[in-house]
Amino acid sequence: MSHQIMQVAERIRGLRQILGLSVQQMANVTDTTLEEYEALERGENDFSFTFLFKCAQCFGVDISELVTGDVPKLSYYTIVRKGEGMPIRRRAGFDYQHMAYRLKGRPVEPFIVRAKYSQQEQDQPIHLSTHKGYEFDMVLRGSLKMQLEDHQEMLYEGDCVMYDSGRGHGMIAAGGQDCEFLAVVIKDREE
Repeated sequence: MSHQIMQVAERIRGLRQILGLSVQQMANVTDTTLEEYEALERGENDFSFTFLFKCAQCFGVDISELVTGDVPKLSYYTIVRKGEGMPIRRRAGFDYQHMAYRLKGRPVEPFIVRAKYSQQEQDQPIHLSTHKGYEFDMVLRGSLKMQLEDHQEMLYEGDCVMYDSGRGHGMIAAGGQDCEFLAVVIKDREE
C-alpha cells in the first residue's frame, strides 16, 4: 500500500492505543468485522470516507488530522481556491476534496466529490453506509443515482438532497458520465 495509507493507519492505531480502545471496540464503531478493521489498521487496505469519519468522531479529532497529521489552526475563516482542497481518495471511483480543512471546530465537513462513471455499477446494488448527523448533496455536473435505504432517486445538475446520514445511503455516477457534487456532512449535535 502507499506511504500515505500507512501513515493514516499508524495515526489510527496510535490514537486507538492512546485512548485505550480495543480493536474489537473500533471494529464495532466503524461497522467493520474484526478482520477488516485489523487489515485497515495495518494499512493493508484503503479507507472509505465513512470509516475515516467514524474513527475521527470516536477519537474526538478532526478528520483532516487523521489524513494529514496536522491539526487545523484557523478559527475565523479559511479560503480554499479551486482545485486546492485537501484530497481524500478513500473510496474506489470517488475523489474527495475537503474544502475547509484548515478551519478548526467546524460544525460541518464540506467536500467537492468526483464520482467516476462505471457501466458495471449501473445494474449492481449500491453500497450503503451510515454515519451520525445529516448530509446535504448538490449535483454540480453530471447525474447521480442515490440509494436512500429502500428509495432510489436520480439527481441531475442543480438538484440537491438532504438526509439523515445515520440511515443507509449510497450513490454512484449515472447517465454515462462522471459526476461532480458538493457534499456537506453536518455533524451530530452531540458532538
